[in-house]
Amino acid sequence: MPVGTSPAALNLAAHLEPAHLELARDPLHVDLPADVRDRIARCRGFVLEVSASGRAIYGVTTGFGPLVEFAGRPDSAGQCDNTLFHLIVGHGELLPPDVARAAVLARLFSLAQGRSGVSEQVVDSLTAMLDTEFAPAVPRLGSLGASGDLQPLAYVAHSLRGNGNAFFQGRLMPAVEALALAGLKKLALDGRDALALVNGISVTAAALGLAVAQAVRARRTAELLSALMTDVLGCGTEFTSVGLLAAFGHPDVAESGASIRTWLEGSTPSGARPLQEPYSIRCTPQLIGAAGTSVRHADEVVRRDLNGVSDNPLFFPETGEVVHGGNFFGQPSAFAADQLNVALVQLGNLAERQLDLLVDPHRSNGLPPMLSPLPGHHHALQGVQLCATATVAAMRRAATPASTQSLPTNLHNQDVVPFGTQAALTALDQARLLRYLHAGLAIALRQAVHVGARRPQGTRLAAVFDRLADEVPPIAEDRPLDTALGRVADVLDSLVSEVECA
Repeated sequence: MPVGTSPAALNLAAHLEPAHLELARDPLHVDLPADVRDRIARCRGFVLEVSASGRAIYGVTTGFGPLVEFAGRPDSAGQCDNTLFHLIVGHGELLPPDVARAAVLARLFSLAQGRSGVSEQVVDSLTAMLDTEFAPAVPRLGSLGASGDLQPLAYVAHSLRGNGNAFFQGRLMPAVEALALAGLKKLALDGRDALALVNGISVTAAALGLAVAQAVRARRTAELLSALMTDVLGCGTEFTSVGLLAAFGHPDVAESGASIRTWLEGSTPSGARPLQEPYSIRCTPQLIGAAGTSVRHADEVVRRDLNGVSDNPLFFPETGEVVHGGNFFGQPSAFAADQLNVALVQLGNLAERQLDLLVDPHRSNGLPPMLSPLPGHHHALQGVQLCATATVAAMRRAATPASTQSLPTNLHNQDVVPFGTQAALTALDQARLLRYLHAGLAIALRQAVHVGARRPQGTRLAAVFDRLADEVPPIAEDRPLDTALGRVADVLDSLVSEVECA
């Protein structure tokens, strides 16, 4: 965090939104209002009362999963160790620190609903962690998204107890060192605390929420770049007709058409283009609008996950009930993430095809091949297109739905599972890859003007072009463009975020 700045702030009494998850990338101050503390304390007292009565409570007095028929450890510290240690078997690459921190924020909101029976020290520890640059080291593979995100969340608790590894300021190190550098104390847990930390779909919700936040920007970026391409090539704008799109009957399609139309204000066709453009221009409202419908659905689902309670069992002190059920089963988010995944791939297909149109002199009004100012001597966008092709291929390969891959496990206690965690993490991967496809297309549009295409006529598009031109000089001679792609991706995110906030 830059010197002189303060952490962002969030109130636990508010609703958690996908955009809030992105704030957790940096130190984030989370306020715990008195009424939130009261309901946490009331539920905790009820759990202690029921436990003392000798009543059976899953995970408090019993073993876990199919071993529920057996008694658990008699001491609370031992029950905590049993909960966590048998789950510390994950593998694969580590989740990025921003994803792990977003998962902590999501888990905090679930626990703060006052249905899990955790002690106040648990929520205090999570809020203290978020206020620093500490991040748990969490392996990607291990969760079924069925009995919650057991293994990844176990790694969160493991690191907060000073075990295993963690990140501090982006550096991986032993967790006990990271805690010390962050000024955090080791977290002490009993059996109920430990189970409540792991028995929810907070990694799934965090990954899907982050994917949705980026997908919202991606949808708007696709509209912006489609408009910029239409203007730069001098295409007709009839495909954005209000009446045409209203007749199609899909509100999100009409909205995408309106967005493209707004960007194009001030632009007039050159008259040099065909009567009907290729689908990568003519059908952009229909494609992007349909993707927007999927993004909106995923947004609705993940908001419910982020503001609901995913745990088992749940405690209702007002009625004296301890309810065992399946509120840790991430099927809604699994379906939504898979649907979002497919929509993101199609947006990637569109960007790749638009790039291909620009670098092809037979379809670009005679612009030089690969938009090179001296073809053969310099290759301009040739490498960018090769990378775009490889990226789209990778995205397509990852588009297989995870939510249909159910496998029985856990002595058939978990005989059907949603794999929502894998679906959500893949959707997040796809959203982040799409940023680079859009960046490559933006660099191509900037280069197209340099080698002969017209400067955008639309007032807003001309301003966008100037922002891109300031970031990326024209390719007069071949040079590495890898870091430029990252910078342009950031510029595009900023541009569409400014429009959303306007």
